[in-house]
Amino acid sequence: MNDQTALLDPSFDEPEALARVLEAHKDYRVLRRLKPKTDFGRKPKGADLVKVAILDTETTGLDTVKDQIIELALILVDVDAQTGQPIKVTHVFDELEDPGRPIPADAARVTGITDDMVAGKRLNDDLILDLIAGVSVVVAHNARFDRAFVERRLPAFANLSWACSVSDIDWNQEGRGSAKLEFLASELGWFYDAHRAEMDCHALLAVLAEVLPKSGVTGLKRLLDAAAQTRYRVFATGSPFDSKDALRGRGYRWDADRKVWHTTVAGAEEVDAEAAWLKQSVYKGRSVTIDLEVVTAKERFSVRPGQISQRTL
Repeated sequence: MNDQTALLDPSFDEPEALARVLEAHKDYRVLRRLKPKTDFGRKPKGADLVKVAILDTETTGLDTVKDQIIELALILVDVDAQTGQPIKVTHVFDELEDPGRPIPADAARVTGITDDMVAGKRLNDDLILDLIAGVSVVVAHNARFDRAFVERRLPAFANLSWACSVSDIDWNQEGRGSAKLEFLASELGWFYDAHRAEMDCHALLAVLAEVLPKSGVTGLKRLLDAAAQTRYRVFATGSPFDSKDALRGRGYRWDADRKVWHTTVAGAEEVDAEAAWLKQSVYKGRSVTIDLEVVTAKERFSVRPGQISQRTL
């Protein structure tokens, strides 16, 4: 019996065959439920394997200072450092934690996590610390959010390098219309039960294991490269008020707390180019001293500053 004949047989029950029939038609796309992988069937091409932690949290809300973690998941995966190809998952961790107060209705609705489910539960701190020992990079989808929660709950995460699969990959440039994880998965033909930490981690790993359509490398490779790169935050210290349009046009952002415009570049040559532009276009040739901040993957996406120095233009 072929796939076309199967459609006409009322006793036939083979969903995959029916899916293939629909896929063959130009008017249909088929989404399959994501099946998490623990072995990717590959052998490393290089000698070096790195330990990557895919992390996700579910929380009582969006306030990284006042809200609490109610679920934490980690997937530890060995990755070929040369190719960015995942080799195998070595551990899957997923635990709930009682926040000590009722879970707000909005959080319960989104996550499906109830007060009864977390009652009396606590994350196993010792196990988590054992798992992250030797991790090269922690990857999260919107790391600025997850890192703030995790570092407050488990300060040891502050000593690790982090990468963000939202901001460290230009999804628009890769031909994706959105950086939302559910959308990225659907573009690859998958759906999954979102907003539970472990499944979100499996979905993120699956997305990052694929080769990016424009770059030709895996998402994991892009994130490993991003974590290895030192960035420099250049501050337009004491810039004249009438230079704000020029700064904004060049991509500078306003830091309301420090009351200064700033931008981030990668590499000493880019710092030199930015300094030259500032002196000419902002300070009109005057000799001024600006602040520079060196930001590594251990500070990125955290509230902690990198090493700050001054530079005279």
